Amino acid sequence: MENADVELGELLTAAEAAPPGESVDVVARDLQKRFGAEQVSFLFVDLVGQQLVRLAATGDSNGTGDRAEPFALRGSVYDEVLRSQHQFVEQLDQGGQRVITPVTNRGDCLGVLEVTLQHADEVTLRQIGEAAHVLAYIIVTDRRFTDLYHLGRRTTRTSLAAEIQHQLLPSASCCEAAQFTLAAGLVPADDIGGDTYDYSLDHDTLHLSITDAMGHDTDSALLATLLVGALRRARRSGCDTLKQASEAHQALLRHARGLATGLLLCVDLETGVCELVNAGHPWPLRLRDGAVEEVRLAVNLPFGVAAPTPYRVQELGLRPGDRLVLVTDGMQDRGAAAVDLAALIRDTRALHPRETVRVLTAAVLDACRGQLSDDATVMVLDWYGTRRAEPSADGAGSARR
Repeated sequence: MENADVELGELLTAAEAAPPGESVDVVARDLQKRFGAEQVSFLFVDLVGQQLVRLAATGDSNGTGDRAEPFALRGSVYDEVLRSQHQFVEQLDQGGQRVITPVTNRGDCLGVLEVTLQHADEVTLRQIGEAAHVLAYIIVTDRRFTDLYHLGRRTTRTSLAAEIQHQLLPSASCCEAAQFTLAAGLVPADDIGGDTYDYSLDHDTLHLSITDAMGHDTDSALLATLLVGALRRARRSGCDTLKQASEAHQALLRHARGLATGLLLCVDLETGVCELVNAGHPWPLRLRDGAVEEVRLAVNLPFGVAAPTPYRVQELGLRPGDRLVLVTDGMQDRGAAAVDLAALIRDTRALHPRETVRVLTAAVLDACRGQLSDDATVMVLDWYGTRRAEPSADGAGSARR
């Protein structure tokens, strides 16, 4: 094990010394040196989780020099690896073995590492898995310095509005911690509809938001930029849920002629008590003990609408085993209304939140025949609780201003 640690340390050192766009080359050379790997490539998952794009290491006989054409993820062996998060090993007809390993960081699936070599025993397979895990950290670090990994996720032409919208989202669509697992997904409309989601994990609090800026194309994207910027500024200044809502509302009143709906949540990691502000947004859906129900809390007016009464915070108690699902109206309106979200949430309760997001967004996309008239966004939070605190009380508590 000590030798393995030395090898992984050397791999990280080599990656840091290499240009940020050559991470796959660094890993390929390491696997070639240690195991005689013949072909090594990294396959990206695209922005909407429907396709893969192969990035081959330099000198790979199957490489194309540039990124290859994307191919469908659904139903492929790569899809199964990503869903199961288990390594796949195949004996090749021409001899040798193909090993496909998930490249994942804190639950966020970046893609898969594919390696062909003559023989792989249990030790080799474990070390390839460790190399894939290191590659995930390398990519997360290196994509700050290069557009290569961003380019790899784009399988269609990106409009200006879509570019703005994508930059508003967290860099990772999934996060795992001891108390919870969170996953989110956004399927943009043909004419961008202003949806965003965001999250941040502090020492003792999980902050969540899901918003929908009214309008389409660059108008909604710019309004969403103002909204998300105001929310992040307030959150990073230490503001609580109520203050975040107030700051976002004032920003829209002062700087924009538009409105936006939103749900803001702060979850106490010790108790599972969730403080929530609903600014004209669809109610959350909660799966508890096999039953799905809307959490019908009071609703304030949207951000940007002058109102005689201020925003108020309500409390929602989460129990270990609860699944909370937040959506925008694009998941429920028009063609998407044909999808029975409650039934799908119930039927996918055994799946990882990441996979539930994929099922829900794919169902809406199919129902709309691939032509969404509004963005469709969903966040799924699984709450596990903590041994250090008792589960919180059920339902909504008192509201406060």
